[in-house]
Amino acid sequence: MPNKEKKVAILQSNYIPWKGYFDLIARADVFVFLDVVQYTKGDWRNRNKIKTSQGQQWLTLPVKTSKRRWQKINEAELLHTHWIDKHLKSLMFNYRKAKCYEQTMEWLAPLYTRFRGERRLSAINQVLIRAICSRLGISTNIITADQFLIEGNKDNALLSILDQIGDVSHYITGPSAKSYLKEEYFEQRQIKVEWMDYNNYLPYKQLYPPFMHDVSILDLLFHQGDDSRSFLKY
Repeated sequence: MPNKEKKVAILQSNYIPWKGYFDLIARADVFVFLDVVQYTKGDWRNRNKIKTSQGQQWLTLPVKTSKRRWQKINEAELLHTHWIDKHLKSLMFNYRKAKCYEQTMEWLAPLYTRFRGERRLSAINQVLIRAICSRLGISTNIITADQFLIEGNKDNALLSILDQIGDVSHYITGPSAKSYLKEEYFEQRQIKVEWMDYNNYLPYKQLYPPFMHDVSILDLLFHQGDDSRSFLKY
């Protein structure tokens, strides 16, 4: 019988997520984009926050929702591409005075330019997340859930993915899952649940006080550049 040794995390793709999302990826050996589940409006799938002189500002991707109530995340499409220039201008205006603005925009702007030919929300999120992982030096194996036969809902769906990955010793998840995840189901498979702790992050110098942790990872990259990984936990 093979030794179980993989730590796995499974999560929906988000738009330019906050640093905790990338800590979860970094803690895992395998990270699975769970974009085969229902798209939810008003969630993190298509939006995130940046820091400005006036406080926090939302950057939102315009997703088609009319007559698409039951669409999955990987089926969601954007209404147009006007958001690209709007988001780039917002990043430029609010971070142009940041220490690492130029080095960050050097690789980020071409990614956004590529999206002029892409309307799929999931594809855009995944491209950005993979690119940011590369900048942070995160080498986790990132895969997508559409390659698996997923059976059941919630815990059972997650366990069906873990079973097909094989040799899984730990399942890593965020604290919000405590409201529904049943650890005993995982223990029956000899899989230990590891809970992320998003407290006690080190602050870094932001342009506009007071300091705010709950903004996009891009805020950290614009301010700290190549040193950004030192402000993560993993």
